[in-house]
Amino acid sequence: MRVPFYRHSLPASSATLVAEVIESGFLTSGQYCSRVEDKLGAIFGVSHAKLTSSWTQGAVAVLLALGIGPGDEVIVPAMTFVATANVVKQVGATPVFVDVEPSTLLIDIASVRAAVTSRTRAVIPVHLYGQMVDIPALRAALPAGIRIIEDAAHCFEGRRGGRRPGQDSDAAIFSFYATKNVTCGEGGAVITQDGALAANLKEAVLHGMSAAAAQRFSGGRYQHWDVARLGTKANLPDLLAVLLETQLDSVDARLAQRERLARRYEESLAGTPLGFPAIEAEAVSARHLFPIHVPGGQRDRVMRVLNDHGIGATVNYRSVPELSLYRNDPAVPRNGFPVSLDWGEGTLCLPLFPTLRQDEQDHVLNILHDEVLPSLDSRMIEERGVAAL
Repeated sequence: MRVPFYRHSLPASSATLVAEVIESGFLTSGQYCSRVEDKLGAIFGVSHAKLTSSWTQGAVAVLLALGIGPGDEVIVPAMTFVATANVVKQVGATPVFVDVEPSTLLIDIASVRAAVTSRTRAVIPVHLYGQMVDIPALRAALPAGIRIIEDAAHCFEGRRGGRRPGQDSDAAIFSFYATKNVTCGEGGAVITQDGALAANLKEAVLHGMSAAAAQRFSGGRYQHWDVARLGTKANLPDLLAVLLETQLDSVDARLAQRERLARRYEESLAGTPLGFPAIEAEAVSARHLFPIHVPGGQRDRVMRVLNDHGIGATVNYRSVPELSLYRNDPAVPRNGFPVSLDWGEGTLCLPLFPTLRQDEQDHVLNILHDEVLPSLDSRMIEERGVAAL
């Protein structure tokens, strides 16, 4: 049996929606984007939402809209996807890494507090694997004026203490990449309660232009535009936005399916040497991924076993300071992120998506119990014996 890492659940009728946009004659950001943005604002209880071409370009646009650039520092966790740090470098600012909590793998707030300097302009907490960082607690730990930009790429459905992304920060950024819980293949969105930021962002996603295409040709007459700030090209076209609208109505049902599958993994793997992040009592995880930690330097061997049995396991993620771009940067501290390093050397993710069938999940669990855990236990016993000698 082959079990893919991810299988999307977009229906064939999605082609009809795309055809509808094509028939409209307007392919870039227009009425379909506006409808989805209004829906996002209602879902998250925020006053502003802007669709973007990706999480990455949305983040670049937010940083530009906030005027963050050369000479500024932005604090990011060492355990995340590399884009969280890269976007800071892309605007000329400096990413400052801090470690994560060992139980949840979320950014360590005490470490954030210790990393703040006079150059710190923002923090990008990552809601890793779907569990929200405690944003009010992070806000309380920061001096006034430091911006909080939530990396909510994994956390569309997440909650903490009844609060959702974007409600207590300066902005939250989502991803609608091909494997995300809500997807249009490539895409993202920024939500915010800050009207000034939203106004700047509207320009920043279009090179800094003061009018988008829909406005430049409104009323049947061309309207002049200006550029007063540096921007990027980050807008999402209607051709992709139209795939999102119907998914927004079913996110809770799909979350329930992923929650059931994730709990089945947890129950089956409880008491084994394989570890996974704790979900805190006040949090509702979006359950975007199901990561496990393989101890004893055996991660790659275990992944080969899974792959050889047709199981699409992958790594999310290695510690960012261990990647060559940052490892070779003398400004990045060495050995300063032990939790991120240990998790990054041992983690892999198992298939998790709403249409994962029970027989497919059974196959994953059977291979883990029959092929992986016995050899993993014996290797750990051998290593303990050698250490005792």
